[in-house]
Amino acid sequence: MSTPTRILKPGRNCWRIRRAERIAFLIDGADYFQALHAVLPQARQQILISSWDIYSDIRLGALQGDKRTLAEILDKQLHKQRHLHVYMLNWDFSRLLDMGREWLPIYKFGWKTHPRLTFKLDSHYPLGASHHQKFVVLDERLAFSGGLDITRGRWDTPEHHPHDARRKQVDGTLGRPYHDVQIALEGEVASALADLFRERWRRATDQEFKPLDAPAASLWPSALKPDMQEVDVAISRTEPAYDDYQEVREVEQLYLDAIAAARDFIYIENQFYTCPPINQALIQRLLEEDGPQIILNLPLETEGWLSQNSLDIIRVRLLQDLRQADRHGHLAIYYPWKKNLETIPLNLHAKVMVVDDRFVRIGSSNLNNRSMGLDTECDIAIEVHGDNIKAGKAIRRFRQRLLGEHLDTSIDKVAETEQQQPELINSIESLRKQCDARCLMPLEEVLPKYEQSILTNIDLIDPEQPINMESLLYHYLPAQRSLLPNKRILTWLAAILLLSTLAAVWNLTPLGQWLKVDRATSIIETLRQYPFSVAITVAGFAIAAMLMVPVTLLIVACIIVFGAWWGAVYALTGAFVSAVLTYLLGSLMGRDALKGLAGGRINRISQRLARHGVM
Repeated sequence: MSTPTRILKPGRNCWRIRRAERIAFLIDGADYFQALHAVLPQARQQILISSWDIYSDIRLGALQGDKRTLAEILDKQLHKQRHLHVYMLNWDFSRLLDMGREWLPIYKFGWKTHPRLTFKLDSHYPLGASHHQKFVVLDERLAFSGGLDITRGRWDTPEHHPHDARRKQVDGTLGRPYHDVQIALEGEVASALADLFRERWRRATDQEFKPLDAPAASLWPSALKPDMQEVDVAISRTEPAYDDYQEVREVEQLYLDAIAAARDFIYIENQFYTCPPINQALIQRLLEEDGPQIILNLPLETEGWLSQNSLDIIRVRLLQDLRQADRHGHLAIYYPWKKNLETIPLNLHAKVMVVDDRFVRIGSSNLNNRSMGLDTECDIAIEVHGDNIKAGKAIRRFRQRLLGEHLDTSIDKVAETEQQQPELINSIESLRKQCDARCLMPLEEVLPKYEQSILTNIDLIDPEQPINMESLLYHYLPAQRSLLPNKRILTWLAAILLLSTLAAVWNLTPLGQWLKVDRATSIIETLRQYPFSVAITVAGFAIAAMLMVPVTLLIVACIIVFGAWWGAVYALTGAFVSAVLTYLLGSLMGRDALKGLAGGRINRISQRLARHGVM
């Protein structure tokens, strides 16, 4: 056979290739958190944590019975090591978009801990994007990277017990069983990840810190057995175009190049599957008579109602296209199943790809559009060169560990079956026949009820490029249907006449006497004598505010009658009710009525707000 095509090419599908002295594959959160628990107290100079989500009270030492939180471990180490600095960079998430996160992390990490712990939120990305790189670097010597964040709901063992109390969410509830993968790396590659962190830190904070002067001593945990030694490791990134920085799409290109280079099989575990370019690349390989086998291991459903009713539907359509292209029986699509998990299916969150047991990638990138061009991502890849038999065996054993976990059997049993059934799909099917309480099940997609717009507006649901706010506004604002010019003029004149009349009534008639504090106070005092006086007062406040009575006058009168505290409460309630009534009035009028009055000005104002903000 000819020499396999080289996949990793710096400048095309990866940023840097650096040496790793030792590597270990960490399957599921218990392994990762245990390794972190062992090495964080060993750091002497620097700890860098890049995260999409983080939780200060997470207990990394759950298996060891250590009840100390992440914040406490870091704080103690900072007090112990006077030269140590900790830098933490987390996505500046929207509270409206994710209520499951920890409140005030900047207080719990940035203010409540040691002064040499610096916690920052990263908002240096375009609208709709997120900071999604998940890695930790210690003393520029040891690093961890992959799909796992140091937060609640991620800790789990390969057994995935449905009621494991150690897997609690931020709100105290028990999350779904959680499967993910991280990789531990020692050597020059850790220093390269530190460079990536420093650059991201500079962009997000406008601050810089220098690399370490001297290489640190080994921090490799004694209990962690390395799977590989002395191999080259590639780092691939996604970075959206923003400010003066160019777009980086190494993650996507590496997926496409790895798919094109496959000979025997492509094994993928991923949380999402909504990326048409990746799907099209797999379709092209399925059309080849002697093309590789393609095995997709996806979750039965994604996390959350919104995702299940949008991204899962897009996934169905792409998988249907894959099946139609599978003319030669080279495709298998599974989801992990376990008895007693039917109502809370396993949350498969991993981002893993193995090609021919000579290439492996583990990272933060999902197989969706936003991971290809919108979010920041960081993937680690290893490719076997020449006769590096040990590295190839390590990749094979890693893949067999994954299959053994999902098929509820040993690695040796998987290896033995693969000897008997050389084609990977056949060996998986043979092992599936022996499953009982846990297995890989065929993912039989059935299209649920959906709006056609979900499938036609993929760019809005799962954007690949930074969202253009003007385009978004034009999408949601219908075409202008303005009133006729003469009618619009008459409408404007009527509105001006109404406002002028109200102004004249309050200034030129006896009603103007009501615009005095003593008069307003007297009225509220009178209302106070009636049953339901508070409700009447609030309603009167709201109606008066809608009739353009100065709100400051009403507030002062309420405070004089009811006192500072209760008066403020009633005034605030009245102002709120007035605002709601005004909003409902505008809503009843409808968008078209407002656009009819203002014409194209409404769109132009909205676009200016999108470009420049409220300021």
